[in-house]
Amino acid sequence: MGCISSLACDVVTMALPLSADFSVTAQGLLSAVWLALVLDLLLGDPRKLPHPVMLIAWLATALESFFRTRNISLSMAGLLTVIITLLGVAGAMIPVFVILAKVSPLLLFVASVLVLYTTIALRSLCEHGLAVYRALPEDKETTTDRQLDPAREKVGLIVGRDTSCLDYEGIVRACVESLAENMSDGVVAPVFYAFAGAGATVLLGLSRWAVPAAALAAMLYKTVNTMDSMFGYKNGRYEQFGRAAALLDDLVNFVPARLSAFALVCVSLTSRTSNRLLAWKIMRRDRRNHSSPNAGWPEAAMAGALAIQLGGPGSYFGKIIEKPYIGDAETVPERRHIIIAIRLVSISSFLVFIILSVSYSVFL
Repeated sequence: MGCISSLACDVVTMALPLSADFSVTAQGLLSAVWLALVLDLLLGDPRKLPHPVMLIAWLATALESFFRTRNISLSMAGLLTVIITLLGVAGAMIPVFVILAKVSPLLLFVASVLVLYTTIALRSLCEHGLAVYRALPEDKETTTDRQLDPAREKVGLIVGRDTSCLDYEGIVRACVESLAENMSDGVVAPVFYAFAGAGATVLLGLSRWAVPAAALAAMLYKTVNTMDSMFGYKNGRYEQFGRAAALLDDLVNFVPARLSAFALVCVSLTSRTSNRLLAWKIMRRDRRNHSSPNAGWPEAAMAGALAIQLGGPGSYFGKIIEKPYIGDAETVPERRHIIIAIRLVSISSFLVFIILSVSYSVFL
């Protein structure tokens, strides 16, 4: 976690001057976003407190159960679940923000920062990658199949495929793919929508609500992403019901996925441990070699940066799904590639924060 600790120190240095006034207006957004990142880097996910995603999942599950028993089509049931879940999240947050605004702008600022903090998952993402790295034996040549079980279990926590039969290289591929894709879902997209939400208040003449609007927008994104992870499966149960969640998730991740990919390419150009030219080439060539219109972008950039091959056949729900490969097999996936991927994800995420902050400042 050395790279995360270093990033935390850098972010603290930048955030403290910004937080001198606890403004909830458009000018206070930079303070809020950077402080939220600081909290994530220092604390990670709040393990002893109920995470908002758990509450969102509970609401979505309850609505699924309700609408599945109605005399409507599964696609309509899924659509209504998505709409009412989003309305429920907004309906729960907005009154709280309004009350806090009347009590104290400081309380509103703090609440908004805490909400933003729960939507960012950079530390958690890196910790999951490190857990897989540590579980993998150092010497691949002498590793037995049984010795891979701990690493299979760890990587199974961050991917949707069956990991029980993955070999050494397959574990590395799965981990690297997850790091690249979840950089967009867990870091870039929430902060992108935070800035977008704040920007919308400026355009609408409601800039005094910029910071809480940013928190609301980021949480609504997390709501969409959570419903996609719950319902966006192409199987008998969710092929129709989960269509609305999957399509909406594809839509809201369109920009963040591409922003993540370009950030990875930029960082790879300055990294001594990645391929400086291949990331751009592979991103352009293989970004569509994925069932998702978005996930292929950061995964292709990462495959090129590491000069390894990702994708390929995978086991899902007991069936082998043939998928195209992403990248060229110039090097064999090794344990060290996980560490390099974590470093690339961390620095690229930091770069996105800077880009969005500068762009927002210019916008103001």
